[in-house]
Amino acid sequence: MLDFHLSVQPETEKRLKKILNSIKDQEKFAQSIIDYQIAELQKSNLNLKLDLAALEKQYQMTSPEFYQQFSQGILGDESDFIVWSGLYEMLLQNQANLQELK
Repeated sequence: MLDFHLSVQPETEKRLKKILNSIKDQEKFAQSIIDYQIAELQKSNLNLKLDLAALEKQYQMTSPEFYQQFSQGILGDESDFIVWSGLYEMLLQNQANLQELK
């Protein structure tokens, strides 16, 4: 039996409990949720890497090189740089989340 606490609205909790109580193999169900999240993060990373590759090609530098220079204030605050920084930070966060889930 799965036993964990979620901070959700009472109605949501009631619906989740109903679903979980009707599932015979709760461990398998929980693992499928984790597997789904891993797959979604991997798809997101692929899309982020494609977007980053376009910026890397345009500006002739890798994302880690860019991010270091941008973080140090060496580069300006062009809109492309702000977007690039955000995309790279999202990729780093996704990678950290994947490591936790695997």
